[in-house]
Amino acid sequence: MHSFNIRYTTELRTEMTHLQSGTVVITDAPLDNRGKGESFSPTDLVAASLCSCMMTIMGISGREHGFSIDGAEAKVTKVMASDPRRISEVVIEIDFPDFPYTDRHIRLIEHISKTCPVSLSLHPDLKQTINLNFKHNN
Repeated sequence: MHSFNIRYTTELRTEMTHLQSGTVVITDAPLDNRGKGESFSPTDLVAASLCSCMMTIMGISGREHGFSIDGAEAKVTKVMASDPRRISEVVIEIDFPDFPYTDRHIRLIEHISKTCPVSLSLHPDLKQTINLNFKHNN
């Protein structure tokens, strides 16, 4: 069971504490929604969590299937919509390290990018645009 506490401090800021590790994450409302924008917003964390989940499951798959994503880097862009205010699209671009990925490895990675737990938990109307860039493949 994963548990955390969240405390509203002041000025549209929260502090989230992960109880098992004690790690604290702060959120701020973004500048375009009356906040200071001094930290991740809650919607930023949704977009970041999507990418983090994908990369984590890719790493697990790599361990099981003999490939590595060590050093992979991603750029995440969150697109907001209004009426109601919500995330309308998350664009993720992942650059993979120079590794001799096989066609099977690439198919696994592509499948994971569409089926990680966070991806499957998000509303189907939220557009997920995923670009996977491989430096080397057979």
